[in-house]
Amino acid sequence: MRIQVVQKILGLFLSLFSLTLVPPLLIALWVADGMATAFAIAIAVILTSGLMLWIPVRTVEKDLKLRDGFLVVASFWIVLGLMGSIPFLVAEHPDISTVDAIFESISGLTTTGATVIVGLDRLPPSILFYRQLLQWLGGMGIIVLAVAIVPMLGIGGMQLYRAETPGPLKDAKLTPRITETAKALWYIYLALTVGCCLAYLAAGMSLFDAIGHSFSTIAIGGFSTHDASIGFFKSPVIETVAIIFMFIAGINFALHFMAWRYRNLKPYFYDAEFRMYAGLLISVFLISVTALTLAHETTSVTSALRYGLFHTVSIGTTTGFSTTNFQVWSGFLPLLLVFLSFAGGCAGSTGGGLKVIRVLLLYKQGVREIRRLIHPKAIITIHMGDRPVDDRVVQAVWGFFATYVAVFVLLQLALMATGLDQITSFSAVAACLNNLGPGLGDVSGNYASISPVAKYLLCLAMVLGRLEIFTLLVLFTPSFWRP
Repeated sequence: MRIQVVQKILGLFLSLFSLTLVPPLLIALWVADGMATAFAIAIAVILTSGLMLWIPVRTVEKDLKLRDGFLVVASFWIVLGLMGSIPFLVAEHPDISTVDAIFESISGLTTTGATVIVGLDRLPPSILFYRQLLQWLGGMGIIVLAVAIVPMLGIGGMQLYRAETPGPLKDAKLTPRITETAKALWYIYLALTVGCCLAYLAAGMSLFDAIGHSFSTIAIGGFSTHDASIGFFKSPVIETVAIIFMFIAGINFALHFMAWRYRNLKPYFYDAEFRMYAGLLISVFLISVTALTLAHETTSVTSALRYGLFHTVSIGTTTGFSTTNFQVWSGFLPLLLVFLSFAGGCAGSTGGGLKVIRVLLLYKQGVREIRRLIHPKAIITIHMGDRPVDDRVVQAVWGFFATYVAVFVLLQLALMATGLDQITSFSAVAACLNNLGPGLGDVSGNYASISPVAKYLLCLAMVLGRLEIFTLLVLFTPSFWRP
């Protein structure tokens, strides 16, 4: 374990993160909302901390190994979550506790979108912008950004990329060089953000709201500048823009890259994961519309189509925007939408959840086991498209799923031990572990009312979900620390 190399990179990344607080500082100065001092203090503390880590080991030159990459990524997300809470702690508005500030920071960076803040419409603009910016930075992963723009590190960018990138097929690269891969991802991410912002502007949002909501839409975060979320605007056109870009952001960014490179949409339709992703959303949408219409939850079929489509895409991609309080819909619909978030977005997207490719592989493995019962001597290979899938990948998916279930159960039991009921505990763990945000029961509106212990447990769930469990859990295995 090369602790000095890890320390050097962590110091550089913290210093880099401090620069991202400059835009909200400038906004605070521009609109004179009284938050400039808070952001100046945060920049000073984070930058000083980063330099204190970096300066003693700045001359260290060693290769970064895979285990070091896991340690850097896990440490960085935890430290960044703590450091990112400083503006919330120092600011007069919102006036929240330490645990709430940490919860809000981690929720933003992990693109979960769960909030403990009530009264967003009354918050200073700089704080609102900062919340949205946290999600945008966390969407593609600030680690990947650092690999893209700090190639002078010269220390194993692939190790950081593998530890950070979501999905079971982490060795796939879009370009031969890892820095070029990271740059390609961020170019696509930036282009989608700009396109989403312009679309929101054209649909009637103000410039401030358009920028903020484009950040959280492409990051699949769900934070809004208003308590009523997208429902604040009461605009079918704005909702349509959100639906389109949430759907796009939930697709594997490698497909976006291939479609752009070859100027062709065929990569999407040839991809098995994309077909299942679209199929799941369409299926749940049709079920939702039917159930809303039959239960008379809406005033018309048109309203059922509007609300059903928006919340299916929002919850299915783990974004978490809302236009109405879907949690109070009667019957099975609220729970169905929460279950849809378990599949989440595609691998290589900004979405959360298990990832559609894992769900697809679990399904194919189940079908294979049934066929083996009928034909015990047959050699049956799982295929994704026209390519066979290595059994090691399938085993890894099963291992991930088993670990996910175990972590979910333990976290739910721990939350219930804090006094939360079963529905609230289940949905809160699902919402945070899947990086969804809104839950059911006591957390249907926000997470302000739950205990500090429950909030810390859910912070752990959010980080586990963002790093796909193994990246964090591997640090607790004795073999990880052995030479």
